[in-house]
Amino acid sequence: MSMTAHGSAVETDATPDERRWRRRCLWALLLLVPLALAEQSYESVVTLLNNSDRLARDVAWGQAAEFGGSEWRLANLRAASGVPGLPPNAVPVLADFTVRVGDADLQGHWKVCMVMLIDAAGRRWLPSGAVSLKQPDDVQRCNSAMFSGAKNGDTLKISETFLVPKDATATIRPAVSLAGERPRYLRFQRPQG
Repeated sequence: MSMTAHGSAVETDATPDERRWRRRCLWALLLLVPLALAEQSYESVVTLLNNSDRLARDVAWGQAAEFGGSEWRLANLRAASGVPGLPPNAVPVLADFTVRVGDADLQGHWKVCMVMLIDAAGRRWLPSGAVSLKQPDDVQRCNSAMFSGAKNGDTLKISETFLVPKDATATIRPAVSLAGERPRYLRFQRPQG
């Protein structure tokens, strides 16, 4: 082994076969490292894709759809007015559903129950705690309905309140997502008129 002028070791006694194998090993690393990373991340990518709402199932106004072992129907979508203390561009919106329970295992079927609003641009809003509107006693939120003890055939009233910008109110559509149904979710048409 000889030393260069800069003090680093340079191999001069490697045979042509050894040099060829070293080059092959370096080329193999260029191929194998990305493949190993892809293999290790594959399951994480599949989990991520399956845990997001990507495939909408559209439901016409007034129609019901089977989802998560129950029959979901959008009962009303309305804006509230006269709510004090809100920013000038914000509008409270209520989405009301009736759900006929088909399978009483709501805790199994409705895990991570999420009601949201989606506008034409794809923006999403989740229920807001910033606005508290008085609801009748028999109205529940999606997650509280999951623990209601409802039986097969019962009808639940579910309502969620959102705070959205005024410019979004013309195109928002309510949607329902359940962990057990992802990547599919229900997207309801707006009320007629």
